[in-house]
Amino acid sequence: MKIALLGYGRMGKEIEKIATERGHEIIIKTSGKDNYDISLADVAIDFSTPDAAFNNISNCIKNTVPVVSGTTGWLDKYNDITTLCKVHKGSFIYASNFSLGVNIFFELNRKLAQMMQTQETYNLEIEEIHHTKKLDAPSGTAITLAEDIIEHSTKKEWSLDSASSKEVIPIKAIRTPDVPGTHTINYSSDIDTIEIKHTAHNRKGFALGAVIAAEWLQNKVGVYTMKDVLNIN
Repeated sequence: MKIALLGYGRMGKEIEKIATERGHEIIIKTSGKDNYDISLADVAIDFSTPDAAFNNISNCIKNTVPVVSGTTGWLDKYNDITTLCKVHKGSFIYASNFSLGVNIFFELNRKLAQMMQTQETYNLEIEEIHHTKKLDAPSGTAITLAEDIIEHSTKKEWSLDSASSKEVIPIKAIRTPDVPGTHTINYSSDIDTIEIKHTAHNRKGFALGAVIAAEWLQNKVGVYTMKDVLNIN
C-alpha cells in the first residue's frame, strides 16, 4: 500500500517503521499544513493534533481515501465524519487505542462491568499512567474504558481524580517519565479486590495495530471500529 502519514511525531515515525517492515510505502509525511495530494495514497493514517484531525479526515473521505485515526480531542465532530462517509461512500476507522491487546482489554472490561453491576459492595477506580510528554488527561483509552463501563453498568459518568457518588467513576491520571501506557480497572471491597490491567511495553503495539487496521480497511466502505478489525462480536 501507498500510505499517507498525517502527523509525523513519535507515533508517526513508529508507524513508518512498522509499515515499511510489512512491505508498504510511505508517500506522504506531514506534521502541519503542508501541501500534499492525498489522492495519491491508498490509505491514510492520522495521528495528528485535535485541531488538525477533522480536516485531515474530511479531506481523505472527500477524496475516497480510506483513513484510520488515533487522534483524540476532536470527537465532538465524530458524527459529522460519519455523515460525510455516507455521502462520499468513504472508509473510516477511529480508535482511542489501536493496540490489539488494548482492544481485547476493552472487551474484558465490558464483560467484567456487566458481571459487577449488581455487586454494590465494590468501589470502582480507573488508573492510567503515561509518560510526562502526554499532555491530555485522562487518556483517550481511559475515557473509552469508563464509557464502556457506563454503557454496561449502573454508573452514570466519570470524573478526573475523585467521585462524588457511587454512580461516578473516578479516573486517576499519573504522569511519569518513559511509560508508554498502563491502564488498570480496580474493583475493591473490604473483603477483596478484583483487578484487570493492560501494560504497554513500548509503542510498537499501537503502531502495529494502526497498520493492521489500515490493511483491513482496504476495499471497504463505511465506518468501522477495531472490534470489526479483530472480529470481536
